[in-house]
Amino acid sequence: MKNLPLISVITVNYNQSDATCEMLESLYASGYPNLEVFVVDNASSAADNAEKIKEKFPGVIFIQNKINLGFAGGNNIALKEANGNYIYLLNNDTVIPEGNPECLVTVLADDPAIGVVCPKIKFYSDPDIIQFAGYTEMSEYTFRNRSIGYAEPDNGQYDLRRETAFAHGAAMMLKREVIEKTGLMNEHYFLYYEELDWSRRIRSKGYRIVYIPDTYILHKEALSTGKNSSLQVYYMNRNRVLYVKCNTSGMQKIISIIYQLLVVMPKNMLKFLFRRHFKNMKAVFRAWWASIRMPRSMCKYEYL
Repeated sequence: MKNLPLISVITVNYNQSDATCEMLESLYASGYPNLEVFVVDNASSAADNAEKIKEKFPGVIFIQNKINLGFAGGNNIALKEANGNYIYLLNNDTVIPEGNPECLVTVLADDPAIGVVCPKIKFYSDPDIIQFAGYTEMSEYTFRNRSIGYAEPDNGQYDLRRETAFAHGAAMMLKREVIEKTGLMNEHYFLYYEELDWSRRIRSKGYRIVYIPDTYILHKEALSTGKNSSLQVYYMNRNRVLYVKCNTSGMQKIISIIYQLLVVMPKNMLKFLFRRHFKNMKAVFRAWWASIRMPRSMCKYEYL
């Protein structure tokens, strides 16, 4: 067997131990022989019984957090302990096919300019439908972007490798040197936009982020947070403003923040009001208030 480099795989569990076990089963069945696997449990409830992960997979490095540190904080805990020259951040609500890790690490190893690779992502509920085939750039003032291929049938239309503006947090493999030069994820995001912020910093160091259609993952989207949950609504609204504050300056920052606070969030509150989704309406208001009070210190991040 050829000498394959060590890959440190990191996944975060929060009240979804059965899904995490299914992901680990697919990971170990993928055929890659040199893995170091971290499972970070973000203070799951006793009812979830996260201990079953250790029992079923005694070889994993299990880290039990006393509080929920979110996606960035959970991953960062393991990043500080990882030994691999290649780091694979993999959502616990995913399933990977045979050959997936080797495909990704081969692309990284063959090109020093590539810092991050992401596979094609398809929906677990319908594997013929694409969720991600790369990201477009952010709009300069609205700070919206688009997942290329989203909800399209996979007919091979995105089967060429291409550079992507951002990595996808559900499945991204990085070189360790990238993290050493760029720093860890900003934990103040907690959920959403953290990988976009990280991607922007990675690109600022001269690394390319590349979408690889040669392999894929299946994603059970928003399993932990719930699609359109008040938690998701709060962080999506708040973190867009945090992203603007951390990554822009001058008039662009002023115009963008005013647009989010006086146009986007009021519009979202009215939308949820008319739909009688009162919890989500309150979540947007809380995000609006948090955004006004957001200190510049929230843009700080750690290094390895």
